[in-house]
Amino acid sequence: MNDITGINRRAALLTGVAAGLGAVLPSLPRAAQAASKLKLLNVSYDPTRELYAEYDASFAAAWKAKTGDDLAVSVSNGGSGSQARAVISGLEADIVTLALGYDIDAIAKSGLLSADWAKRLPNGSTPYTSTIVFLTRKGNPKGLKDWPDLLKSGVQIVVANPKTSGGARWAFLAAYGWALGAFGGSTQKANDYIRALYKQVPVLDAGSRGATLTFTNRGIGDVLISWEDEAHMAVAKGGAYEIITPAKSILAEPPVAVVDANVDRHKTRAVAEAYLQNLYTPQSQDLLAKYFYRPRDPQALAKYAAQFPKVDLFTIETFGGWQAAQKQFFANGGVFDQIYGG
Repeated sequence: MNDITGINRRAALLTGVAAGLGAVLPSLPRAAQAASKLKLLNVSYDPTRELYAEYDASFAAAWKAKTGDDLAVSVSNGGSGSQARAVISGLEADIVTLALGYDIDAIAKSGLLSADWAKRLPNGSTPYTSTIVFLTRKGNPKGLKDWPDLLKSGVQIVVANPKTSGGARWAFLAAYGWALGAFGGSTQKANDYIRALYKQVPVLDAGSRGATLTFTNRGIGDVLISWEDEAHMAVAKGGAYEIITPAKSILAEPPVAVVDANVDRHKTRAVAEAYLQNLYTPQSQDLLAKYFYRPRDPQALAKYAAQFPKVDLFTIETFGGWQAAQKQFFANGGVFDQIYGG
């Protein structure tokens, strides 16, 4: 991209975000008021770094143009479960954009936000979806096409730790859900498959980005079980990799929420709410697709259909929802502890 093209694209994005803000911004009287200097902290999960770097700059510029207020947005990234625990322990997030609903529910249980947080924005407060895919070395030398191939002799698998990473929990359940279907609903055979899979994992990184770097930068492993967006970003950065989309996977729905107690203390509720509402505008849905997240808006999703292969997706309700899945699989003594230690 040359400099003029880049400037024009950024200008178009800023114009679009400003237009989107016009639809979501509450009426804020500015008469006789001095411009404010606002700060927002977005506590997010690992792979969203690049997305929010661009979104935050555009949103802050559009907010300034619309309200006159200076806005500085900072983002904390890490494993989703670890991030939720950090917020509960005192990290003063204004908003959270995490990998799964269970983690925001845990923050709600601490009293920092309302239990009905998922009803505040469309689609259960999930502005986009994703799924779990495989990232292999270029040419796919191990011939990995679907979940059964991961158990081939000598295949080394890289995936994050589901005790700390939301993406890793989605990955675990994608594999487990496939196994349940493949083995006629037998939990014993599904457990056996998962046990065999994790025996071929040499290291469990704390977060999804750490697992990606283990695979890409350290050159460990034959296949990375990955967020779809994270796999695409690895390829887009010029890596010699290949994305394999399994025939069946899970519909991942990463949610967002305002942390009520913190925004009220910081007096940032209006800007925090607008920040999240703006993710649903057509311009932001295009931006999400640019970073390989599947837009919720049907028109945007249709526009970018070529980059999102069709896959048979099952949902978290296969496991009774996140509360049930967390208890069965990831709580202390749950299935993951049993199979990984056994």
